[in-house]
Amino acid sequence: MNMNHLLRSVGLLSVLLLLAGCDQTSMNEYISSAPVITSFEPVSGNIGTDVVITGEHLDDVTSATVGGSAATIVEKVSNKRLTIRVAGEAKTGKIVLANAIGDGTSDQNFEVTYVAPDADQNTLPAEVEMGNNLLIGGERMNVISAVIFTAKGNSVGHEATIVTQSTDEIVVKVPYVEDDIATIAFSYYDGTKTTVTSPTKPLTVKRYQPVVSTTSFPVAEVGDIITLAGSYMNKVNKVFVSGVECTITSQTESQLQFLVPSSANFVDGNNKADLVISYFDNIEQKLLTDKFTVKVPFVYFWKDKKIWGQGRDVEEMTSFFSPETGMAYSNSMWRETVDPIAYKYMASTCSAKNVPAVTETEYNSVNPYFFFSGVSGGTLQINSPAGSNSQLKNYYYFNNSADEYRVTGANGSCYGAPVLTFVYLDPSVSSHKALIDQVASGSLEKIDEQTFPIDVAQKKIGNISIESVKQSVNNSVWAPGVFTVGIEKSANVDGYLLVLYYNYKGQNTANSAENIKRIGIIHIKHVDFRMWNNTKAPSSSSVTFDMYWMKHDYDYSKVN
Repeated sequence: MNMNHLLRSVGLLSVLLLLAGCDQTSMNEYISSAPVITSFEPVSGNIGTDVVITGEHLDDVTSATVGGSAATIVEKVSNKRLTIRVAGEAKTGKIVLANAIGDGTSDQNFEVTYVAPDADQNTLPAEVEMGNNLLIGGERMNVISAVIFTAKGNSVGHEATIVTQSTDEIVVKVPYVEDDIATIAFSYYDGTKTTVTSPTKPLTVKRYQPVVSTTSFPVAEVGDIITLAGSYMNKVNKVFVSGVECTITSQTESQLQFLVPSSANFVDGNNKADLVISYFDNIEQKLLTDKFTVKVPFVYFWKDKKIWGQGRDVEEMTSFFSPETGMAYSNSMWRETVDPIAYKYMASTCSAKNVPAVTETEYNSVNPYFFFSGVSGGTLQINSPAGSNSQLKNYYYFNNSADEYRVTGANGSCYGAPVLTFVYLDPSVSSHKALIDQVASGSLEKIDEQTFPIDVAQKKIGNISIESVKQSVNNSVWAPGVFTVGIEKSANVDGYLLVLYYNYKGQNTANSAENIKRIGIIHIKHVDFRMWNNTKAPSSSSVTFDMYWMKHDYDYSKVN
């Protein structure tokens, strides 16, 4: 036998001998017998006394009782020793231990004595902070079942959480109290009933109630971050606006910031709302103001949105924008999220040019969207999904020319479902210039039947003629003279387009003022004019824009 083998054998033998000389610890692979109680000590004691039991098969004990009342298993020392604690309303009687096999009962009774706790009031501090731990010394403190704090002027107290407990001391977490002055009483079992001791001398409980010094609140919009200054602001648990819980974004002792929430009860315009904070584990609340103003815009406004053309040599293959959601969608989302109706029917079964061939429910299930594409003639144009059946198939969701990576699938020529058209807003036309100025100055606050009335007979929206609308508009129109065919350039532009979105009946080519569902204005601000694959097509371009969009469908009872 080699030396390494010999050493391993000797080491294993030493471990086995060590285990054989000790109590059998928890090495059982299965429970072989019900517990057996040989003896216990002490043989008498009060509630809270720890009793050490010796016997057999004690490692798998699951419950214990003294005189029929549940006891607490404190420690499983080994398969031969177990410690339990006399608890609750225990009475003199047998100790019974149980495991999955059965019960084991002691031969003799444990004698339960009943004593009252004696708290040493000299151990109480003059003041304590609510939520902090408090140590109370005394005698027979282990018999205490509850510690009750009662605020001055109140008849009902609050039970503290017991942290640790022994014969000569108890540590509790100071609970919520309604006043800065409180007394403490102790519950214990006297053998017949639960008894409460006389209250201690009063002590000061520091509640550290948050104090908000902010008294002036600006008009806020949903999503704004509001700052509250004051003291003990870290004690605030929640903030509510109009009963809706706000997200607290930051919090220190002197400052709290929260996000203004949305609410189904808010209407377009200014909403007067209650601003409330809650604290002390949400037990107390304070109304800061009943005139907190939440402004809900009458129009959707999407700022600095960015989408790319269909070129597959750009990493950001995000080509579709919905003015309804304000989101830019990646090409990979077209089939399931952007236009599942078009993908479902394909070819001409979804629509003819700007005339849907689907049900009203199906049409309305797709949010309106548009996209930019670089055409072979060298211009960049904004496009309507239902304006052409040859545009969408040029968008890929993977940098690969294989047909299966087209958003529409292999050879998938099809119209998109939503019908949109565009009107170029020419700054040389006075009616157009008035709208452009509103958009440029940020003073456009509302788009509805009153601010943009439709005159079907005159084919107008407000003072703007929409007799001639376009399914696509080239950069040579909305950014004249800025870009040159085949030349890459990054430039700021100021192009404005009126966007018309039609209902499920589509565009009436004889009168484009009919069937309008909503309208919007797009302000094209910046274009990174980039060519795709060494061609003259600016399909790799990106476009940055702002957009205003109508929040509600036209009410045709208010339309001429």
